[in-house]
Amino acid sequence: MKKVLALVLSLAMVLCLFAACGKANTDDSTGTDASATPVASGVEDGVLTVAMECAYAPYNWTQQDDANGAVPIKDTNEFANGYDIMIAKKICEKNGWDLEVVRLDWDSLIPAVQTGQVDAVIAGQSMTADRMEQVDFAGPYLYASIVCVTKADSELAAAKGKSELAGHSCTSQASTIWYDTCLPQIEGADIKTAKDGAPLMLMALETGEVDFVCCDMPTAQGALVAYPDLTILDFSGSDDDFEVDEGDINIGISVQKGNTVLKDAINSALEGMTADDFNAIMADATAIQPLSE
Repeated sequence: MKKVLALVLSLAMVLCLFAACGKANTDDSTGTDASATPVASGVEDGVLTVAMECAYAPYNWTQQDDANGAVPIKDTNEFANGYDIMIAKKICEKNGWDLEVVRLDWDSLIPAVQTGQVDAVIAGQSMTADRMEQVDFAGPYLYASIVCVTKADSELAAAKGKSELAGHSCTSQASTIWYDTCLPQIEGADIKTAKDGAPLMLMALETGEVDFVCCDMPTAQGALVAYPDLTILDFSGSDDDFEVDEGDINIGISVQKGNTVLKDAINSALEGMTADDFNAIMADATAIQPLSE
């Protein structure tokens, strides 16, 4: 009987050992798979593939040649330039990478980085809580306050706060905090359908479709280069300004969730750069943007 019992115990021990060997190596504190394959950085080939609209001056735009340091847009005969390109080139220079630019529409940017179609998005994206649930962000690489833009000869040109815009028509770019968060703060505003891109937003203002638009300061400054008949309404510092958090005005570079290698490499390139440095580069971009943007 003792021999039988000993045999049973031995078999049980063997089965336990097999079971232990068959289990994934897990973290005792979380139960997660510690041996899971890490997210690939995407730059193992020495190329940083970046997506942007190439239609969002002064952040980024399309031009027909390589003037002023423009870079080719993949699968086209056109070139991209702007603040985002200038920052991307600095990141690549710091890390020894080549830069590849892919042109996508605004709503395709986050899905592209989520699926690995591109390594990163450098496209004037604010670092909102909603976006940070979908992607990881490096940066910020710019701090952009929220403003409005109207015609210089409009009655709104003298407005000192957002409440003075009540009752007037407005719009902004779709899928931005300008449209989703800021415009609804103007009580009684006549909010029109969002526009698919900053150029269409500005055209709506220029043609009289709306009385004013909402955007960030760099976009507004770029708008005045293309449309000198416009003026900027900056309510910052007043009690009647837009209520936004840091994520709404901090502009970041999105990478795939868990891609800490790429995120850290980008941050290392941005380390030491100040708000004044970013603003100086933005001023350079604004000075060379095409008037058609």
